[in-house]
Amino acid sequence: MAILSVAAIKGGVGKTTLSVNIAIALALKGKTVWLIDADHQASASQALANRAGAEVEPSIATAHYVDKDQLKAQLRLMSPKFDYVVIDCGGGDGPILRTALVHSDIVLVPFQPRSIDVWALAGIAQNISEIQDVKALQAFAVLNMADVAGKDNKEAADAVADFPNLKFLDTPIRRRKVFANALGEGLSVLEHEPADSKARAELADLVNAVFHI
Repeated sequence: MAILSVAAIKGGVGKTTLSVNIAIALALKGKTVWLIDADHQASASQALANRAGAEVEPSIATAHYVDKDQLKAQLRLMSPKFDYVVIDCGGGDGPILRTALVHSDIVLVPFQPRSIDVWALAGIAQNISEIQDVKALQAFAVLNMADVAGKDNKEAADAVADFPNLKFLDTPIRRRKVFANALGEGLSVLEHEPADSKARAELADLVNAVFHI
C-alpha cells in the first residue's frame, strides 16, 4: 500500500486533474484505489460522482475530507484496505496539507512553466523538507499544463535544481484540451474517446515514473 499526495501551495496548477487521472490509471492496472478529495472546492468528488452516475468501470472509491483530524483518522482506518491512496490536496498551506504529507509515502508537486509557479515551489519544498527530517517521503516535481513547444519548459525544469529535495520527473503533461474534457466526464485520458495518443502516453509515462509499474 502506498499513499500519494498531489500537492502544491499555489492553486491552479492542475492538482485535481492529475489526481483523478492517476487514480483511474492505477485502477485500470487492476489496483484498488481510494481517492481522497482534500480540497474545499470538491472538484475531484464531483468528477468521480459523474463517473459513478455513468456507471463507468472500474469504479473509484472516494471521500471528501477538509478537516485534519478526520483525514488523519480515516487514513489510519481505511488506507490499509487499498493498494493505493491518492490525496488531492487543496491549494495553500495549512493543517490539511501538512496532515496529508505526514501520512504520505510519496508527494507529487505539479507546476506550470511560469515564473510565479516556480517561485511557489519554495514553500512546498520547505514543508516537504520538514517532514523528510522525521520520516521517509519521496518527493517529485512534474511540469503540468506544459507548453507544447518553446524554451519555457526547460527553464522551469532547470529551476527545480534549486530545491534538491524535489526530484524532477522528465515526464511533462502538456496543455491538452482532452484533460479537461475527460475530467468533466469523470474519465481519465486513458479512457476518453476519441483517444488522444499523446496525452495517453504522457500520463502513462508519469504513472510509471512515480510508481515504477
